[in-house]
Amino acid sequence: MRMVDGTPPKESQKGLKPSLISQNYFLPCSCSTAEDMEVILPDAANFRVSTAVVSIDPLTSEIIRLRLERPSGFQYHPGQYVNLYNPEGVGRSYSLASVPVLDPFLEFHIRLVPKGQVSGWVHNTLKVGDVVSISEAIGNCFYVGDDPQRNLLLLGTGSGLAPLYGIVRDALHHSHKGTIKLYHGSSTMGGIYLQHELTQLTQNHSNFHYLPCVSREPHSAVTPGRATAVALEQNPKLSGWRAFICGEPAMVKDTSRAVFLAGVSLGEIYSDPFIHSKP
Repeated sequence: MRMVDGTPPKESQKGLKPSLISQNYFLPCSCSTAEDMEVILPDAANFRVSTAVVSIDPLTSEIIRLRLERPSGFQYHPGQYVNLYNPEGVGRSYSLASVPVLDPFLEFHIRLVPKGQVSGWVHNTLKVGDVVSISEAIGNCFYVGDDPQRNLLLLGTGSGLAPLYGIVRDALHHSHKGTIKLYHGSSTMGGIYLQHELTQLTQNHSNFHYLPCVSREPHSAVTPGRATAVALEQNPKLSGWRAFICGEPAMVKDTSRAVFLAGVSLGEIYSDPFIHSKP
């Protein structure tokens, strides 16, 4: 569960990931306190807030970048997600690519899903200046600066780059010292985006390495092959690393298993599978 007011006893947080501890999650079965507690269920998005569309820009033929005004007092970690609701009240979850201390807006990378009730509305109907409704930020796939020397491996496909882009910039902003490697995969060159921005980060930070990977179309500007295969071939021993994996559920599942077998402990694997809702 998550404590809304106060701090859970340390004993009730033993074994939890640092990202969960930082959000006041705890294990109720081992929580003992004489104080009154206000708690909510895990990942409960218990309020909605209205905000305006700042910009809508294409990133690829299928993915647009949506930026919203950041509501006053809105708290989040880069890599978390919010529920975005269409005018009919249908909500879908989208990851945050923005960083609170760097960006005055909330940024999302939204892929058009066939017959998608929310993605179709965003791509085809939504306009700059429109007011939309979103939930609070949810999720534990984000950077925690508890070990700045730890090496970080980030793997994503398609719009799974969105949370990873936020996590990378957040880690670099906090002067993370360990090696940071980001692998972004797509079946075609048309699915690779933000190359300029990420390449610029590699030039400004010697510990950050970015490798776009394309599995079907050879191109001099990218590494051939699937992102997971390339990452494991280049980094076969990952003991002591922390991994962030985002994208299609099958990829997230297979990659999580692969990095575990390569040495990443289960407690250091953070993932965000992009599960598509039925139309």
